[in-house]
Amino acid sequence: MTKILKLNQQGKYNNQMRVELEKDIFDVKKLKCQLLQWANQFEHVVWLDSNAYPFNKNRYEAILAVGAKQIFQSNSPQALNELKEYKQKHKEWLFGYLSFDLDKIYNENQNIDFLNFSKVYFFQPEKIFFISENNVEIQYNSQKEYEIEEDWRKIESIDVHGTIQEDLNFEIKPRLSKKEYLRKVKEIQDYIQKGEIEEVNFCQEFYANGEIKNPLKVYQSLNSISETPFASYLRIGQKYALCASPERYLSGTNRYIKSQPIKGTAKRKQDPIEDKEILKALQSDKKEIIENTIIAEMVAEELRTIAENDEATISELCKAYTFKQVHQLISTVVCKLKSGFNAVDAIIATYPMGSMTGIPKQNAMKLIHTLENFNRSLYSGSIGYFAPNDDFDFNVVIRSILYNAKNNYVSYAAGGAITALSNPESEYEECLVKAKAMGEVLGVVKVNKEEK
Repeated sequence: MTKILKLNQQGKYNNQMRVELEKDIFDVKKLKCQLLQWANQFEHVVWLDSNAYPFNKNRYEAILAVGAKQIFQSNSPQALNELKEYKQKHKEWLFGYLSFDLDKIYNENQNIDFLNFSKVYFFQPEKIFFISENNVEIQYNSQKEYEIEEDWRKIESIDVHGTIQEDLNFEIKPRLSKKEYLRKVKEIQDYIQKGEIEEVNFCQEFYANGEIKNPLKVYQSLNSISETPFASYLRIGQKYALCASPERYLSGTNRYIKSQPIKGTAKRKQDPIEDKEILKALQSDKKEIIENTIIAEMVAEELRTIAENDEATISELCKAYTFKQVHQLISTVVCKLKSGFNAVDAIIATYPMGSMTGIPKQNAMKLIHTLENFNRSLYSGSIGYFAPNDDFDFNVVIRSILYNAKNNYVSYAAGGAITALSNPESEYEECLVKAKAMGEVLGVVKVNKEEK
């Protein structure tokens, strides 16, 4: 069945005109592969995939946006305020990302940025595909209306066989030696003992130099290993994010806001009995529960500043979720947006996300800036979209490979929350667990644990 709806002169959303088309589909997995291969011809691509995760109830299973009708880009310390102003003027779909280092503290970061992602980057897509289990809704800018049927024929004709990633063998290096990592964790704990901070998300980078000939195939390999609910593939010219994130940063639907911070990770076991014991241990781990709880409380406190009646509720606290490689503790914080506030206000109130910073947030970010020896860039930032009606959804860019094809720089990072109860050796091993999937798809990880 094909249904075509032509919008009136005002369009469905304010003054933007789009052409909509709906088609039935019979093999959603095949269509996803076809769409991704077809999309790779564009310089602006955002792919958001829930991987049909059973506990992630979204309207769409995946969304693809390609082509840039108009671009918003900023490296200003006021980038979020500029985005708010831009979004108020343009009631359109916006897809893109927020880098981690938006705060003024990070504008002073002296670490070399090899990735060179802008601080904020969004584009109004020419073509959008909303994929559900049984159909796909297609929206094209009216100026591209004549391309819809031809594009669809090309998409359906794509042979998805033989799309296995070629072998990669990068020499991946840690930016920090194990010895230095352990020393810095202990330094953080000294600050905690002095009462200056409660918790800090401390991360380390793994990097390589070399060409990735087909970043899309690397993403597909990473996604097949992980199958997380907030996976994304982003291409902006020669910059790529290949993201297998299990974490939602912030979403808004009909002015109801949701944040789902993750704190608490345990590696899965192949043996079902052992795996069940690992999960049970995670659910009762005092350190992990404390980490998760204080971050959830901080997020709730931040959301109250933009919430109706100043109310934000932790609807789930430290609930265990299972993914292909790890178990995680996830909390859910919800509120209704106060009258007079919009989607960008909710981001301004909570960004960067508490799960990737610490408590108190500003003190934690200063310490991150001091102790981390790499520029986070898009890592621990966010990829997502704004809808014309002010709905939005953004992930947390973790478990991700970032790649700049211009200088052939490949990067991924991993970290964890450091508290007074942290065991430095265990924190280091947790980083390796989180980094495992990225290393597997890229090649041999050269991690010398005794390196000085």
